[in-house]
Amino acid sequence: MPANEDNRPSRRRPAQGTPPDPLVVIVTGAHLTAEESDRPLAYHLRERVVRELADVAEAGRRVVVCSDVWYLNQDRLRTLPTISVGGPGVNALAAYLADRLPSVFAVDGVMVVQMGASAGTPVASLWGIDATATAGAVETFTKRFLDQFLDAMTVA
Repeated sequence: MPANEDNRPSRRRPAQGTPPDPLVVIVTGAHLTAEESDRPLAYHLRERVVRELADVAEAGRRVVVCSDVWYLNQDRLRTLPTISVGGPGVNALAAYLADRLPSVFAVDGVMVVQMGASAGTPVASLWGIDATATAGAVETFTKRFLDQFLDAMTVA
């Protein structure tokens, strides 16, 4: 760890260069339930997206998972292809999107996959009534709609 002028270790990380612009943002709620249940699903989905984008430079660093609080407070992130994981009760982005995106798949009262575009950029929201149903929504999206979502992206 680098030292500061008092010879104490500095907590700042050394500069690593500018990180690449994100390609896809996967958003979970900052609520404890979302952290426990939805964030692991988001990282699983992230790995699948990275595999699908294997031909894109630095795809592993360009598919990011973040909280709804961070996402909603960063103008730049809101212009990117976005997948929200978790329901409106624990994810503010899902609550915002609930009546703004069409449902492309639903099991009434159990789970929903919503997908559309915002200013030409693909946006999806995947959620269910509990952790198991949300996992089902993520699996359904991955199997039936991920290719369509990725095809709608303009990859830089």
